[in-house]
Amino acid sequence: MIGLAVTLVLVAVALLSLVWTPYPIAVIDVPGKLQPPSAEHWLGTDQFGRDVLSRIMAGAVNSIAVSLVAVGIGAGIGVPLGALAAARRGLVEEVVMRFNDFTFAFPALLSAVMITALFGPGAVNAIVAIGIFNIPVFARLTRGAALSLWQRDFVLAARVAGRGRTRITLDHILPNIASLLIVQMTIQFALAILAEAGLSYLGLGTQPPNPSWGKMLNEAQTLMFLAPQLAVFPGLAIMITVLGLNLLGDGLRDLLDPRLRRLR
Repeated sequence: MIGLAVTLVLVAVALLSLVWTPYPIAVIDVPGKLQPPSAEHWLGTDQFGRDVLSRIMAGAVNSIAVSLVAVGIGAGIGVPLGALAAARRGLVEEVVMRFNDFTFAFPALLSAVMITALFGPGAVNAIVAIGIFNIPVFARLTRGAALSLWQRDFVLAARVAGRGRTRITLDHILPNIASLLIVQMTIQFALAILAEAGLSYLGLGTQPPNPSWGKMLNEAQTLMFLAPQLAVFPGLAIMITVLGLNLLGDGLRDLLDPRLRRLR
């Protein structure tokens, strides 16, 4: 419930920032720069006089958008590949798993560096890099869970009844591993937010003037002793968001796993 509450607050803040923020996120006010938290600016201002709270609110939109699309890419490609490998076995399974091994050799950061070298930095490139890294995660999970189901009696009964492998996968395999995939999506969403923040910190993700939590940390590193709140508040936003999503994932696992329900 705590994880769900944190996640709902994050989504609400992101949606609110689309229509309202305390101050414009890109307006520079040099005379008001580096102000500490106050009644006027609840989280202070940065080195350009921009309101930190407003930029954190707007940064939530970028984090959610990049992470959602990246996890969607990973699940949208990885789940079918894993299901195909479990259904067809043999050469198809071998090709899919070797593709996964090859993809795992290029983590999100390395993929982003290569993509940036070709196409330049930006949120789209960060999405592609994180999405590619998520593909083998979902493919392996789907394959492992599906293989155990292919030996179950209800699947054998469907095969005896003359149903093809594709139909069995759609009607019996995927519905029975859906809860496992939902939990994994929640966990990967949290990891994608961390990855997006890391890429933005290195200048490979969301580009100015669009706010990003990772970019805010990058800009604050030279002002740690002068205005430490510039690093503290974006860091807290990342930490609380990832913690909330992980708690939500653990809660969903406990809720959706029938074995854990029996233990309770």
